[in-house]
Amino acid sequence: MSLVLSLISQPSQSLRHKLLLLPWGLVVIVTGLAAIGIAMLLSASGGNFDPWALKQIIRFAVGFALMITVAVTNIKFWLRTAWLIYGVGLFLLVAVKLQGSVEMGAQRWLDLGIMKLQPSELMKLGFVLVVARYVDSRGADFSGRLLSLVVPIFLLLLPISLIIIQPDLGTAVIFVIATFLLLFVAGLSWRIIGTLSAMVTVAAPFAWHFLHDYQKERILVFLDPSRDPLGTGYNIIQSKIALGSGGLTGKGYMLGTQSHLNFLPEKQTDFIFTMLGEEFGLLGGLALLLIYAVLFVYGFSIATRAASRFGRLVALGVTFFLFLNVFVNVAMVMGMIPAKGVPLPFVSYGGSSLVVMMIGIGLMMCVWVHKDVRLGPGGVE
Repeated sequence: MSLVLSLISQPSQSLRHKLLLLPWGLVVIVTGLAAIGIAMLLSASGGNFDPWALKQIIRFAVGFALMITVAVTNIKFWLRTAWLIYGVGLFLLVAVKLQGSVEMGAQRWLDLGIMKLQPSELMKLGFVLVVARYVDSRGADFSGRLLSLVVPIFLLLLPISLIIIQPDLGTAVIFVIATFLLLFVAGLSWRIIGTLSAMVTVAAPFAWHFLHDYQKERILVFLDPSRDPLGTGYNIIQSKIALGSGGLTGKGYMLGTQSHLNFLPEKQTDFIFTMLGEEFGLLGGLALLLIYAVLFVYGFSIATRAASRFGRLVALGVTFFLFLNVFVNVAMVMGMIPAKGVPLPFVSYGGSSLVVMMIGIGLMMCVWVHKDVRLGPGGVE
């Protein structure tokens, strides 16, 4: 216990000093995104705080407290506990398979009584921390050679194999892309990227035979939504209708017909961007994407100013996962990619996604607070 307390507190910096060092502009951006989400949840429920907005406010408050706590924690603590956090994430993914609750045909959640936890969301942070620690521990030995990828690929295969069988192909794909982005900025060469891309391209036709029937149908409907307009293609067709009907400036707050007449499915989660586009139009959607763009710039800026390789990779890893979640959700509701059950960060309704992403922002802020701290193997300055 004394070791943990010594890691969490940093004698050279008082708590007050750390709070002053926090990038409060980033806090304002995250709070603004959450406020937009809460406003859209109010609209989705016809102006009532139940059943979504009030719960989201409570989850934001919890996430905010965790974000600040993580931000002021000594960065050495996260370096030294990376393997433990990754192990806990794997344990929870196994627990989902054994005891997880089934919703909408997928077994992705653990019912904890007070809330439902989606371990795949928590695993994103554990994975970023452990890969950053591994690459940092290798030092100059991590040159991006093919042999250097053995451990990171193994660390990737363990969680995504458990995520795929839930099944949750969308999250698994995000893990794969985020991994190679992270390894690329860590030193992975273009030659290896080209080789792996060629391997994936060759293997893609064979992977078709391993997909579930509903996953195959999603891809076929993506190519031709009219294939099943009242079934699998219904969601995307209604999403496009709602987005198009919003025009340039939208129909007005709480005046979206597609969403309020319940033509638009899952308007509080996967299709919340569609509802925003219908009510605030193209300009509203672009404004939200601009806020996300500023958030991503913050992430890259924090990474480039970090003195430690571990800190840089953690900030970039969190930024990559945030970017991919936004890209997949927005592209999906526009019909640009097959339908995926991926929430829009800080805006969609969901406890696990909101709280975990806020903890991720806390890790980015922690890197900023400790940007001048140089870490060697094992977390020694």
